[in-house]
Amino acid sequence: MPDTQTPEPLLTSLAHGGGCGCKLAPNVLADILSEMPLALGSSDLIVDAATSDDAAVYRVNETTALVATTDFFTPIVDDPHTFGRIAATNALSDVFAMGAKPIFSLAIVGMPIGKISNETIRAILAGGQSVAETAGAPIAGGHSIDAAEPIYGLVALGLVHPDKLLLNSGARPGDVLILGKPLGVGIYSAALKRGIIDDADYAEMIASTTRLNTPGTDLAGMVGVHAATDVTGFGLLGHLSEMCRGAGLTGVVEADRVPVFDGARRLAEAGVKTGASGRNWDSVRTSVTIQRPLSAPELDILCDPQTSGGLLVSCSPDAAQNVLATFERHGHIGATIIGRMEAGTAGVHVV
Repeated sequence: MPDTQTPEPLLTSLAHGGGCGCKLAPNVLADILSEMPLALGSSDLIVDAATSDDAAVYRVNETTALVATTDFFTPIVDDPHTFGRIAATNALSDVFAMGAKPIFSLAIVGMPIGKISNETIRAILAGGQSVAETAGAPIAGGHSIDAAEPIYGLVALGLVHPDKLLLNSGARPGDVLILGKPLGVGIYSAALKRGIIDDADYAEMIASTTRLNTPGTDLAGMVGVHAATDVTGFGLLGHLSEMCRGAGLTGVVEADRVPVFDGARRLAEAGVKTGASGRNWDSVRTSVTIQRPLSAPELDILCDPQTSGGLLVSCSPDAAQNVLATFERHGHIGATIIGRMEAGTAGVHVV
């Protein structure tokens, strides 16, 4: 165990990246999986990786489908309890993005034994447990290994009616796009790692990353709501691109309407960004058309990897106010209409 006379290293110092920013770049992942077959042999496996949805879905019977997903990452903050909370919130987000209600979860734990104390590890697990129980998805077990970097996350399971699933492929021409949380978490995390984030911005980052995407469950089956995903490590342009490919539509983003944390915008203009934003842009640049002048910081923000980011919802214009009211009822007061879906080649236009 660590020498009790020597302070433990900061959690973020033990990781090469942090949060969803340490995900494989979309183009790298696509290349790795290019020769891997999709799931075969079961007509009841109704969602697999084909449409880049947030979770797999298995039909249990005519009225019940099981939603299954997993997500884990290295520390985005140094406080262990907060790290656990963020990781659990992020993992459960994929269940909500499918329109499901979480039922239980399993912990995924990799910790550098000998570098951090058992007390620190317990605090990480306690943070995750507190969020999982709040979401109605108690942690029923899990698996742990001795790892070079701290890693924590969940396998998350949920239930939904098969006819109420929110899929990438469900978006329709004429829909409006609503984003549930402002962008900028990746920029905040980069500033934290450099020791230049202020207290107000840090508090804003934690409030956002620990706010569960519970509106997703209520949006399932709501008249006029057609598709949803959550904006995480691939950034807004990356996850919208997945929705556009799934639906075979063009997504139009009005850059001036995209909500961004004020502090993150200020930091971006000062040159703060993550390495993942550039990788994200390289992965989508062939399918994204920029139709108005964008500064480098503006483009970084649109590609900024979000840890525990907001839901991106595609709904009819008539349903938009009900969707916004649902977000507000769940405490997501920053939800905003940011664009629309149009018939056309699958891809994104930024206007």
